[in-house]
Amino acid sequence: MNFNERKKMCGIAGMIDWRASTGSEALRARGEAMSDTLRHRGPDGSGIWVEAESGAMLAQRRLAIIDLSAGGAQPMQSADRRYVITFNGEIYNYRDIRRELEACGRIMRSDSDTEVLLEACAAWGVEGAVERAIGMFAFALWDRNTRTLFLVRDRLGIKPMYYAATPDRLLFASELKALRAVSDWTPSIDDDAVAGYLRHGYIAQPRTIYREAAKLPPGHILVARADGSPKINCFWDLRGIAIAGQARNDPAPDAEEAVERLDALLRDAVRLRMIADVPLGAFLSGGIDSSTVVALMQAQSTRPVKTFSIGFHAHGYDEAQYARQVAAHLGADHTEFYVEPRHALEVIPRLSEWYDEPFADPSQIPTFLVSELTRRHVTVALSGDGGDELFAGYPRYLWAERLAHALGAVPGMLHRPIAGARRALSPPPWNRLLGWVPPRWRGQLSGDKLHKAATLFDHPEPDAIYRRLVSQWDKPEEVAARGGEPHGPLWDATLARDFPDLIPRLQYLDMMTYLPDDILAKVDRATMAVGLEGRVPLLDHRVVAYSWTLPLDFKLRHRQGKWLLRRVLDRYVPQRLIDRPKMGFAVPIDSWLRGPLRDWAESLLAPARLTSFGLVRAEPVRRAWQEHLDGTRNWQYPLWTVLMLQAWRERWAA
Repeated sequence: MNFNERKKMCGIAGMIDWRASTGSEALRARGEAMSDTLRHRGPDGSGIWVEAESGAMLAQRRLAIIDLSAGGAQPMQSADRRYVITFNGEIYNYRDIRRELEACGRIMRSDSDTEVLLEACAAWGVEGAVERAIGMFAFALWDRNTRTLFLVRDRLGIKPMYYAATPDRLLFASELKALRAVSDWTPSIDDDAVAGYLRHGYIAQPRTIYREAAKLPPGHILVARADGSPKINCFWDLRGIAIAGQARNDPAPDAEEAVERLDALLRDAVRLRMIADVPLGAFLSGGIDSSTVVALMQAQSTRPVKTFSIGFHAHGYDEAQYARQVAAHLGADHTEFYVEPRHALEVIPRLSEWYDEPFADPSQIPTFLVSELTRRHVTVALSGDGGDELFAGYPRYLWAERLAHALGAVPGMLHRPIAGARRALSPPPWNRLLGWVPPRWRGQLSGDKLHKAATLFDHPEPDAIYRRLVSQWDKPEEVAARGGEPHGPLWDATLARDFPDLIPRLQYLDMMTYLPDDILAKVDRATMAVGLEGRVPLLDHRVVAYSWTLPLDFKLRHRQGKWLLRRVLDRYVPQRLIDRPKMGFAVPIDSWLRGPLRDWAESLLAPARLTSFGLVRAEPVRRAWQEHLDGTRNWQYPLWTVLMLQAWRERWAA
């Protein structure tokens, strides 16, 4: 098998002029302009396909990992010339699909997974093709006979797809900046999206920062024709899969059988994502998820797996030491890099270029830095993203459950007085009181957390508690200059019917929202910024579906998440190297904002700048900034949300 033709990563873009009023040269010029904005996703070349009589233009930027032959070039036309595709991603089981196509009489012209996907669409229709595919993908397919455009995004949202539709035309691209390259596309800021962003720290799909553009949701196909508005159909329904998995009447699996089943599924998911004839490695934090991925890679490799980690000198943030120990046990070839504040300062000015709508997960900084480090050595990297959502690993799941039980035990008539009494104490007095509490009882409690906890008495319902736990600004309408917050899945009252147990409900919510809109968006932009292909084996859709068939106590046992995943990892790595409190990929933004990032932050948060940009109210932001500088409150995450919004506004909306 010649993988040189197959391996690629890229950015895609295109335009359909339904009136077919744009000439060939103008279509090509627009394709070049859109493609040029995606050069970082594929710096080695570009392809543009134009058909002026139908008003169609498809474009692709490609990164040739070793070589990209003419047989795999894109955009690509089907053998019968009816369909044209521009494709971003990987179909890992393309050889199996190819054999099925050949058995049906299809003659393949190359060894490209793009051609396999294209001919599968021609043979079985778009939905029939993607149902067979194991992979990550976002692609556009143009049917020349019926003048129909199909936009498709993979099941979990690993690859992005943006579009802007009007009665006259449809634009699409891997990133919003490509839409902005169309000179007569003049988008306006969606004030409601800004309000939602202030809660989440990201723009929740299907919205974007612009009123005129949208994200295609994961697991969906958009079908557009000249005679009507685009229709969006679901080909992989996470909610239905989760409900069906929980409702199975099978006897509870034997624990050892479940470990064996998950081990086999993960081994195969990792094996498929190791297919490459280019240098390949993995991100390794030393936590459960990344350690499992690396262990399964090493178990199926004849050479030491190359692993990469990021460390921090700040106390409480450094996991590099644990990654080093896991790598040594597995025999991996390990590389680490310690982040200094100056590295963050170098990265921050570039964030708004990569995340071309507001995005405020501070781990975007180390994610970029570990991607940059990794790209110096390899071209493909596997990560452990998704394990927390699949196997109930987030501590906030337990916090939400405990708080819901505790608040539920308090008579309703006492909620308001208790909340008022607790809010009357600012964080410093709470900290002084906690000083009398033994450390083993105090844990990670702080005066700031106790002060915030008072707000939970205002809305003690379990789902409202979770919204509070995942919010940056709890009342974004008091911070946003305009607009009303959109109410998405976190407000869906019907979820309690389909997911009566709280923790599975929260897992589902995170898979629908936080996973695609934060985690996967962050990894895509960070890896693509340096020409690195990121792969996420834990989010193989077969693993996701299996995880929903498991009883909750196979995920959460003895107040500890990921029970079954831990048992798989036990086969490869001693527990003593893994058992410790979860840290996450956090960065010391709180101290950085008071120190090396202070001047940068002060510039963006200056009253005149807040007012002139017009996205947030100056008074609550300035108050939070002053309290943070004084040390009376830790406003690091809400402030980071505003800072990234201001930085985006400065770059893109001037």
